[in-house]
Amino acid sequence: MAVPQFKEWFRYFPDDYRWSAALALVLGSAPYGGAELGEVDAVGRALVGSEGDDRAWFEAWGAMGARLQADAERSERSGYSHSAAAAYLRACSYYQIGERFFLPKTSAALDAYRSSLVCFGRYAALQGDAGPTIERVEIPYGEALLPAYLVQTPGARPATPPPCVVMFDGLDITKELQYCRGVSELTRRGLACLLVDGPGNGEAIRFRGLHLVPEYERAGSAALDFLETRHDVDASRTAVLAISLGGYYTSRCASLEHRFAAAVAWGGIWDYRATWERRIARSFESAMSVAGDHICWVLGCSTLDEALDRLGAFVLDGVVQQMSCPFLLLHGAEDEQIPPADARSLFAAVGSADKTHRVFDRTSGGATHCQTDQLTAATPVIADWLADRLLPGSRPSGD
Repeated sequence: MAVPQFKEWFRYFPDDYRWSAALALVLGSAPYGGAELGEVDAVGRALVGSEGDDRAWFEAWGAMGARLQADAERSERSGYSHSAAAAYLRACSYYQIGERFFLPKTSAALDAYRSSLVCFGRYAALQGDAGPTIERVEIPYGEALLPAYLVQTPGARPATPPPCVVMFDGLDITKELQYCRGVSELTRRGLACLLVDGPGNGEAIRFRGLHLVPEYERAGSAALDFLETRHDVDASRTAVLAISLGGYYTSRCASLEHRFAAAVAWGGIWDYRATWERRIARSFESAMSVAGDHICWVLGCSTLDEALDRLGAFVLDGVVQQMSCPFLLLHGAEDEQIPPADARSLFAAVGSADKTHRVFDRTSGGATHCQTDQLTAATPVIADWLADRLLPGSRPSGD
């Protein structure tokens, strides 16, 4: 277990960075309906003393997910659709935050993940006018399909199709967890959002065998090709956004797929092989969001040496110099997983004339990795920056 270096941010498990960061991840989604303080606290208190036991983690969160799913089903049977929708969304979050550490993916783990998808589907169907419209879609990707949700502002369809934000995951996040990380900030500003489980993430790896690849622009191009078939979004005004390792996805996509009109790297990635070399050299006693064998699983390899060989292709130097669209990079000043120096190297190399590097510290909030300590320090910044570039003229006079 890695002990957190910075002691000021919320740490439920003071000697376990990974568990503390994961609990902060789900708790931070509360403003967007993904968690409730009392429920998260109940799971956290039950796990104190079991730090590092990922089976105990899986079982505790799964039990809370099952409890919330049962509550949601009772509310739905009674006709209380809004209450049911809220409980289903939290159940989805709890199932997934518990399952993400569990390797290998046993039948129990995959069943929990399937339950999370059922819950999110019921949330999407039952929320009504309380939230954005959510359409389950499939994106052609070579000979495969990438699962995704197209999320749009509720209410009457606008006369002009809205711009869209393609939102990929990270190393260990999913499209459902991404939904609870500020998607409503985008839709309330008039932006549609395409949430995609790309190769190596979510359903794509668990049920479709699509492993992580360095050429992530293939997934970006597939998303744009799909959007160009739709009449309810403006594919010519599409941005790409992703979190954590998604900083690599975004930077690669925006540099090599020039149809993207803007890009947001929610976390700076520069030399990802070097990141894992450091982690392996320290026997994984460094700040990480996953267990050490997660990287082998997502890459589809059997040894860490093979994983490092494959990570050698995750190169941004010589690539991001080709980027020309507006670019926003967010990073925490006290990010223990990816050093701020990596973010500075990425930002310096990006070729875009319109580029912004936003650093969050203790004063602003959001000083940790991808602002898990204060999610809402980042989400309005992202949404406002994207609205300025995809919806020019939308800001009121004098704002």
